[in-house]
Amino acid sequence: MTAPLTATRPTPLLELNGVRKSYNVGLPNEAEVLHGLSFSIGRGEFAALIGPSGSGKSTLLNIVGLLERMTAGSYRIDGEEVHGLDDAALTRRRRTTLGFVFQFHHLLPAFSALENVTLPALMREDRITPAQRDRARAVLAAVGLADAMDKRPGELSGGMQQRVAIARALVLEPPLVLADEPTGNLDTASSDEVFALMRRMHAELNTSFLVVTHDPRLAARCDRVLELVDGRLVADGTPPPPSDKRVLGPA
Repeated sequence: MTAPLTATRPTPLLELNGVRKSYNVGLPNEAEVLHGLSFSIGRGEFAALIGPSGSGKSTLLNIVGLLERMTAGSYRIDGEEVHGLDDAALTRRRRTTLGFVFQFHHLLPAFSALENVTLPALMREDRITPAQRDRARAVLAAVGLADAMDKRPGELSGGMQQRVAIARALVLEPPLVLADEPTGNLDTASSDEVFALMRRMHAELNTSFLVVTHDPRLAARCDRVLELVDGRLVADGTPPPPSDKRVLGPA
């Protein structure tokens, strides 16, 4: 049973109320995959989203990331109800409010680390100002890549590439970063290093994080864990202890 939200939680940055998602609506094979989800993420929270394969995590993350539309319910982000917004308005909200880190870093191979990190500014404003380039350099330095700014992704290790991806997600200082299995492609040492970096950047910038992970060790290091099973939120609270060895399954 989902634990109620408490009065001690931070001011909500995003709020979902009764969110449902169905595919093939109106057809004989219509299927509902999210069944009335309600929760909020506060400003400055660092939360994990866990659940077995087929639980609806990717669909939920796409809805929170404004990449898919919900079928029913209410979703407010940074005070704005997104239901009814057209595609252009959703794109503007996504660019001003959200940063994304994926399991696969999705860096452009022909671009340097610095050029990859400046891409969000280019996409938002169709240009890169000197101040934005300086900001990109500062963020790359903050993630430990001051000496690798001119290197292309193929010249970097997997962990370094994911650091570039984190810098790219944070360069415009979004209130919320969505991370989909950000360490799933890394070995244990690199995984721990990248996760520690996200926690440090969260502490320094007070950026909210919602991290999808199948690694119980990483979930245990988050401040809050939301568990999804069969499209329903079955748990919402403090993480299990690090000794918890549950197998959460593949994405």
